[in-house]
Amino acid sequence: MADAAKPPKRSSPVKNGYLILYNAVSATLWLTVLGRVVGANLTAGPQLVYPAVGEFCKWTQTLAGMEVLHSLLGIVRAPLFTTFIQVFSRYAIVWGVTGLFPELARGRGAAGDNYTSLAYSSMLVAWSATEVIRYTYFALSLSSGGRPPSALHWLRYHAFFILYPVGISSEAYLIWRAVEPAKAGVSPLYSTVLFGYVALVYPPSAYILYTHMMAQRRKVMRGSKTDNKAGSKKIT
Repeated sequence: MADAAKPPKRSSPVKNGYLILYNAVSATLWLTVLGRVVGANLTAGPQLVYPAVGEFCKWTQTLAGMEVLHSLLGIVRAPLFTTFIQVFSRYAIVWGVTGLFPELARGRGAAGDNYTSLAYSSMLVAWSATEVIRYTYFALSLSSGGRPPSALHWLRYHAFFILYPVGISSEAYLIWRAVEPAKAGVSPLYSTVLFGYVALVYPPSAYILYTHMMAQRRKVMRGSKTDNKAGSKKIT
């Protein structure tokens, strides 16, 4: 006699509660970033976005390093490699580019101008909108037994078509503009590292992240269609 199908393993209440709290806090932090970016642009212009939110965003993004630990320890099922790439690429920006050369984000000095401050604003809008959607989706999915609002589900698997290219192109532009000031501000070696990163590492990394999201979307959309068909058969 064949073994009976085992029921899916239920998540620990402690782990589930922790993940709900982590995602809810992260969503709130990124919503604060988004609000400050939009507010600064509307009231004072992109040059004052960094003074309004730069440090706050740096530490909010630093908190996301927990996601690498979550994946490494098996707390979540996210692939370690793609999680690491995404977190590292943003660390490189907030610590290695705008953290070292805030004049780029401010659009002032020899390194910055209107284009770099606009790139900083567009990058933060893309980051924060993406993360508000993502973290809210996870928090509500975990707290509702895997049934988040349909509108949020749609945003989770469609908004990235616009937000990812905006964020990635803004990041690449800021790194590119940091190459020259890095020669005098840090060292010629660091300038070469930034150039190699944006020219050789960034394109394949961006491709991996984007195609990973596309693969996730196809998988989820396929599952939704299967569920819809099963539901129709039960009704008939």
